[in-house]
Amino acid sequence: MSDRRIRDLIENALAELAGGAIVVAHSGGLDSTVLLHALAQSQLARERGLRAVHVDHRLQSDSAMWARHCEAFAVQLGVPIEMLRADVGRAPGLGLEATARRARYGAIERTLADGEILALAHHRDDQAETVLLKLLRGAGPEGLGAMRTLRRLGRGFAWRPLLALPRAALRNYADRHKLTWIEDPSNADVSLDRNFLRIEVLPRITRRWPEAETSIAQSATWARAAADFIDEEAERALASVQGLDPATMRFREWLALHDALRDPVLRRWLRSIALPEPTQFQVAELVRQLAEAGEDRQPCVRWPGVEVRRYRDLLYALAPLQLPPLDWTDSFTGEPLALPADIGLLKLVPLEAHAPQPRLAEIAHVRFRRGGESLRLEGGAHTRELRDLLQEAGIPPWQRSRLPLVFDGDGALLAVADLWISEAGAARLARAKGRLEWSARIGPDAH
Repeated sequence: MSDRRIRDLIENALAELAGGAIVVAHSGGLDSTVLLHALAQSQLARERGLRAVHVDHRLQSDSAMWARHCEAFAVQLGVPIEMLRADVGRAPGLGLEATARRARYGAIERTLADGEILALAHHRDDQAETVLLKLLRGAGPEGLGAMRTLRRLGRGFAWRPLLALPRAALRNYADRHKLTWIEDPSNADVSLDRNFLRIEVLPRITRRWPEAETSIAQSATWARAAADFIDEEAERALASVQGLDPATMRFREWLALHDALRDPVLRRWLRSIALPEPTQFQVAELVRQLAEAGEDRQPCVRWPGVEVRRYRDLLYALAPLQLPPLDWTDSFTGEPLALPADIGLLKLVPLEAHAPQPRLAEIAHVRFRRGGESLRLEGGAHTRELRDLLQEAGIPPWQRSRLPLVFDGDGALLAVADLWISEAGAARLARAKGRLEWSARIGPDAH
C-alpha cells in the first residue's frame, strides 16, 4: 500500500468527521507512531488543532524513557504533546491488561475538551483479535461488532481511522519513513489472552486461510450493523416495558420480548440507572427464575453492585441494600436525624417558609419495623395494621424494614416515615408547626 493511499484514507476520513481538534493517543509503539506521523502530514488535521497525549502507567522500568521518546517525536513533528500519568490499581475481576486500559482511557478522557476527537491507532489485525476474544467469551452481536470507527468518549469522541488497514501496511509506512518506535516487552507475554491470539493462534489460522483477518473484520462489520439495529429496537422496547419509576420494569412484558431483544433491553435499562450489567449467565438465571417462580414468590438475582428483584408485576433493579440493626433506636425532637444503613435523614421542616426549625414538645423515638405495629391514621375510623398498609401501598418487602418509624414515649406509633401519620402524630406536628420529611423516600408516589 502506497503512502498516497494512507494519506487519502486519512484525508477522506477527516473530511467526513465532525469538527473538533484531533488528539492522538501516542504510546510510542509502531501503530500510534505511524498514526501521529500521518496526521502530522495533513494540513487539514493541523488546521483543526492537532495535538498528542501520552499516558505513563509506570508499569515498566523503562516507562520514563518511553515518555521522553514520545515527547521528542512529537516535538520533531511540531505537534504539541501532553504527558499524563495513570495509577493502575488492580480492579476486582479485571486483569492487569484490562485495568491498565481502563486507567489509560480514564486519564485521557479527563483531558478531552468538548467535541475533541481522540485518534486511536487500532488496525484490521487488532479488529480480528478483538472479534476472536469476544467470540471466545460468548459475546452477542454487540461484542462481535468489536471496535467502532467512531464512538462517544466523555465530552468528545474516539476515532479509529486505520481499522481497514492491516498491520503490515503500517509497518511498511514506518520503514519507508525511517520511523523509530518502542517495542513493549509485554507484547511478547503469551500469558495475556490478546498476545496469545496474535502470536500463537492467528498465524496458524492465516497460514490455512490467508484471507482470515479480512473475513473476520467483514464479519465484525455485519455484526456491528446488526448490533446497531438491535440497539435501536431495544431503545423502543425499553420505553414500552419500563415502569413509572425508572428503576422498575414490567417483567411479563420483558419476558415476552423476542430473544434478540431481551438481553439488550435489560442492559440498556441498567445503564440508564447507572447500575453494572450482568454476565450472560446471570441474565439466563434471571429469565429462568422469573419463568418458574409462582405468583407468591419474590425471585432475586444478584451480581456485584446489583440486585434485580421481582415484586408483583414489576422488576426492581437496585444497589445491594443494607439492613438496619433490629435493636437500633434514637431520640427525635425534629432536628435532622441521620439514620443507619444509608437510609437517609429524618427531620421536621417548617410549614411556613423562613420559619425557625420546628421542634416536638415531647421527645419521640425512632426505630425500625419489628412486626405487629399498628396505628390509627389521621381521619381514620379504625386502627390499621402496618403490614396491611404496606401491602396496599405496594411497597416491596425489602424496603419495608428500612422505613423509619416514629413512636411516642409510651410506644404508640406516631408516623411511618413521611408516608403515614397517626391522629396523635398529626396533633403533635400541628403544635410544632412542622411536617415530617424523609430524605430517602420510597413508596408509590416516589418516582
